[in-house]
Amino acid sequence: MAKLAFIGLGTMGYPMAGHLQKAGHQVCVYNRTAAKAQAWVDTYGGSSAATPAEAAATAEIVFVCVGNDQDLYQVTTGEQGVLGGMQAGAILVDHTTASAEAARTLSAACSERGLSFLDAPVSGGQAGAENGVLSIMIGGDAGVYEKVSTVIDAYAKSHSLLGEVGSGQLAKMMNQICIAGLVQGLAEAIHFGQKSGMDVAAVIDVIQHGAAGSWQMVNRHKTMIEDHYDYGFAVDWMRKDLGIVLDEARNNGAQLPVTALVDQFYADVQALGGNRWDTSSLLKRLQRN
Repeated sequence: MAKLAFIGLGTMGYPMAGHLQKAGHQVCVYNRTAAKAQAWVDTYGGSSAATPAEAAATAEIVFVCVGNDQDLYQVTTGEQGVLGGMQAGAILVDHTTASAEAARTLSAACSERGLSFLDAPVSGGQAGAENGVLSIMIGGDAGVYEKVSTVIDAYAKSHSLLGEVGSGQLAKMMNQICIAGLVQGLAEAIHFGQKSGMDVAAVIDVIQHGAAGSWQMVNRHKTMIEDHYDYGFAVDWMRKDLGIVLDEARNNGAQLPVTALVDQFYADVQALGGNRWDTSSLLKRLQRN
């Protein structure tokens, strides 16, 4: 069993850290809101620290799962960040969905201090985190990955090393590109069916088993039909992710016309007040007239 630190107890990080503690590891957590860290300790045991650096001081592996690049830099390289507390030989694993450039910057900062780094964004949403069945896309050194792989089994259904540092973030960008197109297609299909007077649920029960089937169709069509949008990843976060995707595409020359269009559709959803609705709320945009 390992001495671990987990920085960031949001929707994803809270249960992920819990799985690590339940697996028998010694986990010290940090969260910007101290009351949430205390609630985690009350629920799972382990310990909490007043700063990221203090949480990381004795950890063999430090996990981070925060909101964006700025948050990531704050808890790692900022004042009282984990890099100021980690001991030589420790490993930093970043589960934040961030830019590939942030991953490369952190990797270089770790190397200067005798630390190792993996970028390891996750997919599977809140339910995946709570049930310990996340999919994790990882970039970095194979030897470092081998050291952490059995530890992250505590909350992962699958995880793979996909290349050098930054590869995990690039893979997550590909994941979000796929989701954006799938959800828009599902929203349009449901909207079309409703306008045509079809029993949409009955149709989905048939086509989800064919070539059109997807996780989004299986898990989101019923709540979309019921006009409920509080079951997953928020629109604000999806726009953050798609912004990272589109920035990277400008750098590498990739053409992403559908992704850019769906990003603007999500902006329309935000204008409807749907910032915290889940990503399947693209249907609301089609139903507004």
